[in-house]
Amino acid sequence: MGHAQLLSIHIHPVKAFRGQSLREVAVEPWGPAGDRRWALIDDGGRVVTQRQQPRLALAAAELLPDGGLRLSAPGLEPLTVPVPEPGDTVSMEIFRDKVEGVPAGDAADVWCSAYLGAEVRLLHLDDPATRRPVDPEYARPGETVSFADGYPLLAVSAASLDALNSLIAAGDHAVEGPLPMNRFRPNVVVGGTEPWAEDDWTRVEIGEVAFRVAKMCGRCVVTTTDQSTAARGKEPLHSLGRHRRIGGKLVFGQNLVPLNRGTIRVGDAVRVVT
Repeated sequence: MGHAQLLSIHIHPVKAFRGQSLREVAVEPWGPAGDRRWALIDDGGRVVTQRQQPRLALAAAELLPDGGLRLSAPGLEPLTVPVPEPGDTVSMEIFRDKVEGVPAGDAADVWCSAYLGAEVRLLHLDDPATRRPVDPEYARPGETVSFADGYPLLAVSAASLDALNSLIAAGDHAVEGPLPMNRFRPNVVVGGTEPWAEDDWTRVEIGEVAFRVAKMCGRCVVTTTDQSTAARGKEPLHSLGRHRRIGGKLVFGQNLVPLNRGTIRVGDAVRVVT
């Protein structure tokens, strides 16, 4: 794989909100520390993401040192949300999973509902070690995940994005490209590889942390959402559909599960083990 290295690290403290870039992060069994430990639900208890509310791309959540949040969004005053005290939980649905979360409180609910123009609640994942298993089709016993779509981390390759942007440039919707990396909302971006080299990964080490590769990441409509305007287009799904349809999915990136705790840092070596 040559001299591959970790180019960037990103967490999304609130699922579907804008990401936060870091120089280093502690990796826990359920993912990067602080990543997707909060999520919105609708009045039916279903998770709310950019699939239903593309405007969430414009909302930001800064993770505070105590685990709380500072929320900001166009048209609203910022709001600080503390970690809720242990107490009664609320059941929520994340795709096929039923998960329990602790309500963040009325102030957070009012703020988020005002921004979206719809009734929502903000929940905190208090115990990621036990609340939600990884997708059982690809999990090993005891593996858990936060409020991410299904896996603890998402890794993408800068070279693969360059290759995809070349495909977009040669396609029917070239005006939409080139796409930035934030369309894919990764946790880690790897440089120094060949395009699509990650397709063959089964185990990879980043700095002091080893990961097993669970499955390729099937992409959805969120990738067509401009993360700076919330407008939707045709790409990258149009080009992925023509060139990256694997196993019935439009794939870009790999879902990872940590095999040990540790800290990863921008500039760390990335090694494919098997």
